[in-house]
Amino acid sequence: MGKALDGVRVLDFTHVQSGPTCTQLLAWFGADVIKVERPGEGDITRSQLRDIPNVDSLYFTMLNSNKRSITLDTKNPQGKKVLEELIKICDVMVENFAPGVLDRMGLTWERIQEINPRIIVASVKGFGPGPFEDCKVYENVAQCTGGSASTTGFRDGLPMVTGSQIGDSGTGLHLALGIVTALYQRTLTGKGQRVLAAMQDAVLNLCRVKLRDQQRLQRGPLQEYSQFGEGIPFGDAVPRAGNDSGGGQPGRILKCKGWETDPNAYIYFITQAQVWDKVCTVIGKEEWINDPEFAKPAQRLPKLNFIFATIEEWTMTKTKFEVMDILNKYDIPCGPILSMKEIAEDQSLYATGTLVEVDHPTRGAYITVGNPIKLSDNDVQVERSPLLGEHTDEILASVLGFDEEQITEIKASGATGEPVRQAAE
Repeated sequence: MGKALDGVRVLDFTHVQSGPTCTQLLAWFGADVIKVERPGEGDITRSQLRDIPNVDSLYFTMLNSNKRSITLDTKNPQGKKVLEELIKICDVMVENFAPGVLDRMGLTWERIQEINPRIIVASVKGFGPGPFEDCKVYENVAQCTGGSASTTGFRDGLPMVTGSQIGDSGTGLHLALGIVTALYQRTLTGKGQRVLAAMQDAVLNLCRVKLRDQQRLQRGPLQEYSQFGEGIPFGDAVPRAGNDSGGGQPGRILKCKGWETDPNAYIYFITQAQVWDKVCTVIGKEEWINDPEFAKPAQRLPKLNFIFATIEEWTMTKTKFEVMDILNKYDIPCGPILSMKEIAEDQSLYATGTLVEVDHPTRGAYITVGNPIKLSDNDVQVERSPLLGEHTDEILASVLGFDEEQITEIKASGATGEPVRQAAE
């Protein structure tokens, strides 16, 4: 076993979440990711939402595993020279600066191509070309402009953003795929290219079923939505549908035993037509199987509130895990609402590497996510995030080949600041 991206070197010019998500994934596949950070400050998330004073936050550590950190003042002439040397020897450069920042640094696409015509330059932006391309975008803005918020929540309430970071992390995942694809194409053409992942585009891609429903709505009401069964007219846009299933099968979140005190004592229950007879058997309503008022999906649609209320009477007598065990025996689709505490304590997720505990020299042990994509021949262990500037000397010497005198000159110029030299014992 080896590393899928062994030999690929990535210049990580990213910060916060969208870009670091992308470069962390590349690092998990074995790429050598060199994170460029400002001397003395580094990625802003190092100090954001800290739970331990003067220690890198979990926000940073959980987005920057398996990377090396070099501190570099790119406004310093020596710093800019070092940066250009890194561009020469890297296969990929990833950035998520605000629109126009790279150009103002003198790193236009044309200039980068002069330095290294084989390099892949990958960018996260809020919007693609168009009227909003110069606008700055954050997670919730992306969810709102990509169609997620307008279709999330209940129809009589406000639009809602989701707890999943589909704007930032979702875009980073899209960008990683674009980079790997561009690297493959380079094996055929020998040339680098630009890769763009716009946050609005990524969110919209993840909301494609709602775009599907927008087109269906032009030809009639959306019959699988609770709204249809309740006789409430549709407007001209896809409405918020609460916890209805986006796949077209009636589904709801139902209370389970203990819901009065446990905010997560619920289960998602889907009444697929294929398992309707089994649902009736499980909840003790066998008479519904042949009842013409319930036997066919069309007859059940106007009665979904009543049907799910009846099912809930049954689920409330059992814990969510007991409900899941019973339903799985009948192949009835369901899923318990798992809290972050329950997920963090699930040992099966550690066994598969989905969750990993790592040691950090100043923070101590912490839990982080592992690679969500499993390859049978990618043997890369999840490692801790780097300290600020921890690998500056190492990168100058072993990657760029500078000798001791050159390194001393670069550091004396202030181009690297004062790198932190702490390392795990």
